[in-house]
Amino acid sequence: MSSGLLRTPRVMISDHPLPWLLPLLAILLVLAVYPFFYNIWLSFHEFVPRSRGIEPVGWENWQILFNDPRLWNALWVTLFYTAVCLSIQLVLGMGIALLIDSDEPGYAFIRGVLTLTLVIPPAITAMMFLLMEDAQFGMVPYALRVIGLFASNQTILASPQLAIWGVILADVWQWTPFMVLIFVAGLRSLPRDPFESAMIDGASSWQMFTRLTLPMMGKVIAIAVLIRGIDLFRMFDYVYVMTSGGPGTATYTLSLYAWQQTFSFIKWGYGATISLFSLFIILVVANLFVISTRLRW
Repeated sequence: MSSGLLRTPRVMISDHPLPWLLPLLAILLVLAVYPFFYNIWLSFHEFVPRSRGIEPVGWENWQILFNDPRLWNALWVTLFYTAVCLSIQLVLGMGIALLIDSDEPGYAFIRGVLTLTLVIPPAITAMMFLLMEDAQFGMVPYALRVIGLFASNQTILASPQLAIWGVILADVWQWTPFMVLIFVAGLRSLPRDPFESAMIDGASSWQMFTRLTLPMMGKVIAIAVLIRGIDLFRMFDYVYVMTSGGPGTATYTLSLYAWQQTFSFIKWGYGATISLFSLFIILVVANLFVISTRLRW
């Protein structure tokens, strides 16, 4: 009888999934589920400095959001930034991956070196490029002046037309290797028989790339685009360090605008509303992309 009372419950035996899932579920509840529902609650409230408390405001924050021209400008900047960075990184990533997809000596070392940019914190990368694009002693403006693309009085980060491109340059430098590594892994997993048959039939390298490599790499490309697209849409570090959204609102992104409203203007409710709006856009676009590409979550 005593041995039966002291018997360990089956759910606590190592081959049962529950003990292994409980820590993960606890982390999700604390770091994801609770903040999400708190954000929803906060979007219908606002911090009032006069009373030093949070008071309900109903749908006021949402009404302000849809009539806020700065928010729509931030959305446009975010979409432009995401589309341009994703396109450049996709093309460069695939091109470099094709070049280093080899078992010859030295190529493994090159693939290892490419991971170095990924371990640098984005804020540090932003600071590096802030110095490199400085109007007085930056190497990027100097190089552009040497080749005749820049006048002596032109700047990058102080120009409303060029500032966003200066930020894009930092992002492309740091995250193109991420795309390269994903594409190299995809290329090295492709079967070799179709390519050998195509070579025997006299197919050119371009024909093999367009008719064999790209179709078979479709899912890998789609996954890379999905991951980087979501990450780019919520970009904050580069803009905050390099331009702080300026000059004017030329580089204002949704994440930066939400941060400013929350912590600079102490509008906690409106900042939460902008964050939820961003999350809604990401969920809709990501799911439409998954459906169109037939990916499996």
